[in-house]
Amino acid sequence: MADREYTRDARSPPPSSAHASYNMSRNRAKDTGPEVALRKALWAAGLRGYRLHVAGIPGRPDILYPRAKLAIFVHGCFWHACPLHSRPPKSNASFWHEKFARNRERDARKVANLQDAGWRVLTVWEHDIVEDLPAVVRSVKKALR
Repeated sequence: MADREYTRDARSPPPSSAHASYNMSRNRAKDTGPEVALRKALWAAGLRGYRLHVAGIPGRPDILYPRAKLAIFVHGCFWHACPLHSRPPKSNASFWHEKFARNRERDARKVANLQDAGWRVLTVWEHDIVEDLPAVVRSVKKALR
């Protein structure tokens, strides 16, 4: 495991271990497995007019259909505190509780800002993509109508 300098939010406690720090530094902000799987499925279904992580759009949605004014967020079950699958780490429990609360507030703000700007917003959970990708594609297709 290579040493890697990383900056931490002032509210962050020190990592519980070097291994935990390394693992967390490897989490991707974009092009995650579920996001890529959804994009490939949308492409295969002929739903190809999307753009990715467009700057200047409120909230920087993961997938954007500009002509239909549809923004799609792909939420990971861990980082966005999925009500079905989220299990916060046991170490630094108060930090994680606050972190997930801030993430939920940020997500709600992003949706509100997009809706105020005239966009329709679809939020897709990681577990939905894993469990029933065709249903997620159908929901995107329906939202594009």
